[in-house]
Amino acid sequence: MSDVPFDPARSDSPRQTSEADENQSNGSGSWLQQWRPGTGGPDRPDANPDTPFPSPAPSSPDAVPPAPHMHETNGAATNVYGGADVVANVIEQLILETRKRDLLEGVEQKRKQLLDQPFARSTHWETVWEQMIDPATNRPRRPVIIIVAPRSCGSTTLALRLLAEHTADNTTLLKLDADWQTPSKGRLPLEKAHAYQLDLKHPENDQVSADFLNALSEHATHLRSCRSYLVLTVAQDLWKDHRLGDRDGIQVVRLREAPDAHEVVEAHLNAHGYGQLVTSLRSCPKATASLRGLTAVAAVRAAQTAATAWKEHLRASSSPPLVQTHSEGEIPATLEERIIAALTDWRGELDSRFGEMNSLHTHDNPSLTVEDRCLLLALAVQQSAPMPVVARSAAALLEAIGAIPDAPGAAAGFSPTLSALAGRGMRRRVQDVGGRVDMQDIVVFDRPAYGRAVLEYVWDNYDVMRKPLLTWLVATAQNADPEDQAVAALAELTVRHGTVDYLTMLGELVGGSQPKVLGAVMESAVRNEHVGRLAWEALYGWAEQKSYAPAVIALCQRILEDSSAATSLAKRAMVRLRRVAHKNTDATIVSQAQAAFDALVQHPTVAERLAGEVHGWQQGKVSSARSGALAFLALMTVRRDGTPWLVCTPPTTIDAQRAVHDLLSSSDTAAEVISRLTDWIRSCAGDPSAYTQLREQLLPALRGHNMFEAGMKLMNELRGISTAEGVSVADDFYNHLVDSRLRTVFPLEETLA
Repeated sequence: MSDVPFDPARSDSPRQTSEADENQSNGSGSWLQQWRPGTGGPDRPDANPDTPFPSPAPSSPDAVPPAPHMHETNGAATNVYGGADVVANVIEQLILETRKRDLLEGVEQKRKQLLDQPFARSTHWETVWEQMIDPATNRPRRPVIIIVAPRSCGSTTLALRLLAEHTADNTTLLKLDADWQTPSKGRLPLEKAHAYQLDLKHPENDQVSADFLNALSEHATHLRSCRSYLVLTVAQDLWKDHRLGDRDGIQVVRLREAPDAHEVVEAHLNAHGYGQLVTSLRSCPKATASLRGLTAVAAVRAAQTAATAWKEHLRASSSPPLVQTHSEGEIPATLEERIIAALTDWRGELDSRFGEMNSLHTHDNPSLTVEDRCLLLALAVQQSAPMPVVARSAAALLEAIGAIPDAPGAAAGFSPTLSALAGRGMRRRVQDVGGRVDMQDIVVFDRPAYGRAVLEYVWDNYDVMRKPLLTWLVATAQNADPEDQAVAALAELTVRHGTVDYLTMLGELVGGSQPKVLGAVMESAVRNEHVGRLAWEALYGWAEQKSYAPAVIALCQRILEDSSAATSLAKRAMVRLRRVAHKNTDATIVSQAQAAFDALVQHPTVAERLAGEVHGWQQGKVSSARSGALAFLALMTVRRDGTPWLVCTPPTTIDAQRAVHDLLSSSDTAAEVISRLTDWIRSCAGDPSAYTQLREQLLPALRGHNMFEAGMKLMNELRGISTAEGVSVADDFYNHLVDSRLRTVFPLEETLA
């Protein structure tokens, strides 16, 4: 929707279908709700900002309505029923209700939950905070606040916390999802007593312009009259135009740095019950030194890493040592050592490990050979695994980046077997890269933070390694479970490097070979607030490509089956699942989409979404044509008390009889719908009342143009099914469908033979 006012004359004009169109929602279900007189007037200037909006006083049943006032405009008489202010209120309410049709959606935030979340703010944050709050009212100074900050600085947390602390208790807090191609004032919601927060961080779709700010200034006027607020957090690299700045109703503040990382870590550890760890952390200056300069996102990640190290320490302290420590002169790592290892970025050590080219390993040279670098990467992913698994994984990586030499460090001319025997043993190599081997030949690499640093170091420093690294990780994945080590590593890289180029490369390498793995990795991406929108955008394009469609189907199914997923996530997943069905004609892809619909329809909430797809199909929405057909076929499998749902209590928005007729008349869907109709009839055949009701519903659908062949095929499928009275269902349908004068021409037995 553009920033221009709604024009009824243009409301029905055609337009191109886009993701925004497919994502369009009607809000509460009706774009024009009943207007209640007295509720739409502007606020009194002297009203208390926290006073709830009053309801109109009930009128007396004996009261006589006032006569309409006559107003003259330029000499022409205009009838206005009621006061002019009431008419203005009606128009304002109509505009507000009309705008609900194509607005950004959001997730409501619980005020208490926001206030209970760990929060730390530095002196700079306190200064910015004071700039935004009016000390006289303890409310935001302007209805629109724009916070410009570097990425990963914590601006979203700051914005939500500010709204939670400085808005009235009756104000609804909403975190909006910027699901648009470009910022537009017309897409911003406007409700009374609401506080909205919106992130603008997409490098292409969220570019802020002077025109948008001018329109936003007008929007601020409406927000003020509704006692509502909007806080935008804008990535610093998107705030480029010198014309951007304060406008009437808009305050722009700059957040230049993240809060102190040490305070953020302590706040998160205390909030999650790790008070004892906080005490230990304070007594470890080497660990706290590594926290300096971290962004807010990195600080939260450091807190999680420290908590993991604490759990590992407790586990190791309470269980017998698995590794042969005494014979090798090693002692278990202390808590301080684990915390230091967890919080260190390891770049210094990795600089030496990945130093100059080294063909032979020497103990006085920390630089690893290329074979050992592959081994270190394998350990970084596998952590702890049987030695043969680690060896095969390292060899697979070496093969992915080039031909395998005779043996690591072997002299030229040796046979492969002799070269392997002449080189260092696998155990020695494992130890040289920082791993250990227990009595059962299990490699122990209890260094998750170090392993993650290794992966990121190689990714950042060796551009030519990126494609082979992704290819190898995909081949290493045992399944599509997010807990799989390789899948988890791919997800880490995706969240950290989720640019458009990265997602394109990942899709090209993974989409065709391992669609479920790609789906699992992208699920982590779409749930991440920093790369989520880029991931959804990539999936929208992938949905129409045959090689990517299985991955899109797998991901969308996982999201829709998750009852805890936000409404905006489920809606986007449904849009992309619909696009797969709309854009792909390949029978295999259609079959996979149908299987996904069949599985999803067993979830009541998703079943309602699929009923909406059918409604869109029957209303003539082009993008819902095939998805609506697949959705109806899926709904045919739903049972209520053992009876087909579409037979006993179909939704009022679905014309089941028409849908059956349309599907039977199409050669693409006739076989599938006949199979499901047969299941319907079989389930009802033993109940005379249910069978009669079903038959009377189906007979009109089986009559008409192009239905003879489909009807005969259905009756062929019905052979062998009998009613409670012992009558053949095939004969019963034949007698009701075929005119008695034509039965000699088209006898049932010969036709079905």
